[in-house]
Amino acid sequence: MALFSFPSSRRKFLETAGVVSGTVAAAAGRLMASAGLGKGTMNTPDIYARLGVRTHINAKGTYTYLTGSLMFPEVSQAMEEASRHFFYLVAQMLGVEAAMVPSGAAGGILLGTAACLTGNDPKRIAQLPDVTGMKSEVVIQKTHRNPFDHAIRNTGVRLVEVDTSGELESALSEKTAMMYFLNAAQHQGKIGLEEWVEVGKKHGIPTFNDAAADVPPLSHLSDYNKMGFDLVAFSGGKGLRGPQCAGLLLGRKHLIEAAILNDCPYEDTIGRPCKVGKEEIVGMFVAVEHYLRIDHEAEWKEWEQRVGAMEKILTSVTGVEVGRFVPDVANHVPHLYLKWDEGKLGLSKAECAKKLREGEPSIEVLEDDYPQGMSVTPFMMKRGEELIVAQRIKAILGQARRQARS
Repeated sequence: MALFSFPSSRRKFLETAGVVSGTVAAAAGRLMASAGLGKGTMNTPDIYARLGVRTHINAKGTYTYLTGSLMFPEVSQAMEEASRHFFYLVAQMLGVEAAMVPSGAAGGILLGTAACLTGNDPKRIAQLPDVTGMKSEVVIQKTHRNPFDHAIRNTGVRLVEVDTSGELESALSEKTAMMYFLNAAQHQGKIGLEEWVEVGKKHGIPTFNDAAADVPPLSHLSDYNKMGFDLVAFSGGKGLRGPQCAGLLLGRKHLIEAAILNDCPYEDTIGRPCKVGKEEIVGMFVAVEHYLRIDHEAEWKEWEQRVGAMEKILTSVTGVEVGRFVPDVANHVPHLYLKWDEGKLGLSKAECAKKLREGEPSIEVLEDDYPQGMSVTPFMMKRGEELIVAQRIKAILGQARRQARS
């Protein structure tokens, strides 16, 4: 499945986009010098050490506050190549039907909502977030409310909450611009994916699926559009392992075209602040290109092996139950959970997570997201870090057991 109809090579892509040589490197050098970042600091091998920023081993998964994911080397290389040239931000996009690169999934939510409100009408585009004379409501299930739906409200619409199928039918009217579905909450509401789409089609109302963290599996890049969702948003900096500040908005051609008109580089638009640079556009293209080529079965087996390595180390800790699970939605990869009697051990999950976070190296884990207990995943770990994580957890639990006995 091709999401973009870029030329076949990055070199050809840059050439056909009207590349002209730039002076980015020289300008950057002058800027660094003016900021007092001279040769001494530039020779420091680790940028984060140079900035005095502490890094972490990410045993938790793809979370924005932990800076998402680590980009594929091919992506960072392509972004570095793109940063040395100028070109017009014009791309021919194919896909499920059409696609664009927004500023992350949240940017996609904002632009997708705006597209449903304005279409390609320049007066309406300039008018947002004033929705006078437009459809002004977006319907959402109560259980699907989340902090990211602020991106919907930014357009000026009112969210209408529903709980049941009957409430959904009653809530839809001539004011309804869009029906929003949070994919991560698909098992929490009373209205499922298929019914949500079916009702939208019945009433001629666009349906939006916020599937930000729902890759892997690979098939999700087209599953929801094929199911009938008119717009689907993915984060670029999660499972796709592309730029953290980019994403994908996939959907109906007329809606994607309207979303683009509400976006940068157009100036008098609600999406002007959602600027995506040439580096992110190229990086997102390469991330998708690379993700489609991955041997996903081999990658899954490797994750399982690394979970097994942690499991082998941690099953030796007396009084600790260790097991495996895979979340149904979002970060859908192998995890290892640890469960213990906090009273007997004298150590809570939160305290264990705090010790891991404050230790050296700092380690981030899932401490309370799942009922099984504290959990870890190799999804965003570098090779070998799973052994460090397991040994650190074992040491903390062992120390707590010794103290509980004394």
